Amino acid sequence: MTEAILLVGGRGTRLRPLTVRTPKPMVPAAGVPFLTHQLARARAAGVEHIVLATSYLAEVFEPYFGDGSALGLHLEYVTEVEPLGTGGALRNVATRLRSGPDDPVLVFNGDILTGLDIGALLDTHRDSGADVSLHLSRVEDPRAFGLVPTDADGRVRAFLEKPQTPEEIVTDQINAGAYVFRRSVIDTIPAGRPVSVERETFPGLLAAGAHLQGMVDSTYWLDLGTPQAFVRGSADLVLGRAPSPAVPGRRGESLVLPGASVAPDAKLSGGTVVAEGAVVGAGARVHGSAVLAGAVVGPDAVVTDSYVGPGARVGARTALSGAVVGDGADIGADNELGAGARVWCDAVLPAAAIRFSSDE
Repeated sequence: MTEAILLVGGRGTRLRPLTVRTPKPMVPAAGVPFLTHQLARARAAGVEHIVLATSYLAEVFEPYFGDGSALGLHLEYVTEVEPLGTGGALRNVATRLRSGPDDPVLVFNGDILTGLDIGALLDTHRDSGADVSLHLSRVEDPRAFGLVPTDADGRVRAFLEKPQTPEEIVTDQINAGAYVFRRSVIDTIPAGRPVSVERETFPGLLAAGAHLQGMVDSTYWLDLGTPQAFVRGSADLVLGRAPSPAVPGRRGESLVLPGASVAPDAKLSGGTVVAEGAVVGAGARVHGSAVLAGAVVGPDAVVTDSYVGPGARVGARTALSGAVVGDGADIGADNELGAGARVWCDAVLPAAAIRFSSDE
């Protein structure tokens, strides 16, 4: 297998404000755009040619990655004029593929952080003679995902989208968003209209008697669909819990990129990343968080499991916990933002009117 399709066209609505100005796959994780990690892992598995199926803010990708030669890849870009869904996006880029009808093509989504053994998925595909092979992951609560029950030999029996009742939860195996397609199968997807592989293509193939094979892989897997998940994924990359050859530095409690400034008495922990040009002030404590390029964390601020966007400012003694601060936002001193708080791009929060001492 030497080529792949990477689906990077989603709008990332659930990730806002992170995706107001940046497409979801280009949001930084562990110091580089998340897409960099996926491309690097594909290259490490032997993939050489990748077609990116783009849509939202499509103009951002090519200026950053170019032809892919810096990563040892050949990249091509195809932009959807109208959203086509996962299946429609595959069909839309099919003419750029070089594979023969029976050759395998790797397909993966631009919002999944995983330690999937890509070679093992390919071996499963070849050994089983499948038309499509799917990466499956086991989760404790599968209600937010599509269930994929299989038989004793791993052959897929059904696709059950987001079960709502206990009776519908017939397995803990979910569609983990990475596939190997026989090239000829991609060519059968209807062209020029929206198609969902999960709701239309895969069920249709099953009904037609096609062979769909599942491979359960118990390695790291995380859907980066929410800001909290994205922060966790970035921290896990820095800590080494999630694998990637693209992390720009040594794994550990923190990653400080060149050009960043961290006060000697500031404390960084939990997989924190401080990007180029960012400043962390005296006495500040930053845990499990991402402080992006040009952002400022003021003196004695406490930032926990949070995301501070490019050029944003967090005032002195302000506390963030599970919060997201959009690009260029300015949070004044002595504020406190709890889990789920989202500060929009360029928003200004004045300094808190009342400051409480630690013993009040």
